[in-house]
Amino acid sequence: MSDKTPSPDILHDLVAAALKAGADAAEAVSAHRASLSVGVRNAELEEVEREEARDLGLRVFVGRRQATVSASDLSDATRARLVERAVAMARLAPEDPYAGLAPQDRLAQGPHADLDLFDPSERTAEALEAAAAEAEAAALGVAGVSKSEGGHASWSASEWRLVTSHGFDGRHKGSAFSLGVGVIAEKDGAMERGGESRATRYLSDLPGAADIGLKAGERAVARVGPRKIASTTAPVIFENRIATQVLSPLLGAISGPAIARGSSFLKDKLGQRVLPAGVDMIDDPFRLRGLGSTPFDDEGVEVERRNIVEDGVITTWLLNSAAAAQLGMASTGHASRGLAGPSGVSTHNLHLTPGEHDKAGLMAEAGSGLLITSMFGPSLNGNTGDWSAGVSGFWFEDGQLAYPVSEVTVAGNLIELYARLVRGADLEFRGSFNSPSLMFDAVAVAGK
Repeated sequence: MSDKTPSPDILHDLVAAALKAGADAAEAVSAHRASLSVGVRNAELEEVEREEARDLGLRVFVGRRQATVSASDLSDATRARLVERAVAMARLAPEDPYAGLAPQDRLAQGPHADLDLFDPSERTAEALEAAAAEAEAAALGVAGVSKSEGGHASWSASEWRLVTSHGFDGRHKGSAFSLGVGVIAEKDGAMERGGESRATRYLSDLPGAADIGLKAGERAVARVGPRKIASTTAPVIFENRIATQVLSPLLGAISGPAIARGSSFLKDKLGQRVLPAGVDMIDDPFRLRGLGSTPFDDEGVEVERRNIVEDGVITTWLLNSAAAAQLGMASTGHASRGLAGPSGVSTHNLHLTPGEHDKAGLMAEAGSGLLITSMFGPSLNGNTGDWSAGVSGFWFEDGQLAYPVSEVTVAGNLIELYARLVRGADLEFRGSFNSPSLMFDAVAVAGK
């Protein structure tokens, strides 16, 4: 990648040109990405996609007015037009009293931490095809699997750099390797899908293709022949792979922009207990090889390991500089942005701490109820926390799986559900947001 990365001075030159053109402050970002992905179906190569992209983004401020522009052409003429257009747009933009660069005293000081995010290994198209085909073959080898939806494998590498007019200059690069497969199992004319996919920073950390395929096939077969169940109120367990989807609304509800708008069901809960005592939700940007790791946020602000929820209590909002200014607080280092547009917020490597019982232990504790293994179409009233989702999974009785179920909806108020959360012990670090299985008692279940 390094031979095609923009020259070291290009972002400094862009910022200097913006100031010369009339901007009071400016920040420039560059993103360089290379990727290769391969798809197979029935052992035949189906697609190969290569990408090589270099892009620039520029945000300028004229007083409290701001504008952002981006381009993938790095020529001198394009950069000149980029600066001219950005400053002209900013002069016409409405004033935003909270617009501006991150406060200088909040910037991450160099040298920035090396978090071991980049594996220089590159996978050839042939190697990716072989891995995808092996995963697919393992899935198709599971008795009961009848069709393949395809195997896919990819490799990517990216580098991001941010330069600001008030002295920040930081970069980080990362790699990602992924492998997955989806299949269909069939029994008596009924068909069900199942799949498995994994992504890691280092190729050596990626599970074996045969293991991934086997899990995909087993999931599909286990779901064949689902029943419909009558509407009821019962304990519900969300499997660890999807439990984060129940927790995601909490993150949206404590994001600074939502709090500043007043459109959050948790807007009055800072410093209050929303999860049970003893439960922590930890955000760690410094996890080595973490998929969400970063030495600084997308405004150059220093990041830190935080207990966003500690002993069940919300300790902080998730703040970028604009939301922090609006709320009279300091940025928490959670700014997230692309090449164009103002910053949003996002977490880094987030996980909910595990409990004492594994999934089987939770089922034994509940006795009978619903184990949810997939979810679709969640609906949330952001002001009240009323939530519902379509789900499928398994009904269990006497702590044992009884039969698969589908076409089910679960619903409740998240403030009430969160207060009754019981954690499993099966925390796995699979992505940038991880949770053990989660059990809730007395959940409304709508069936046939």
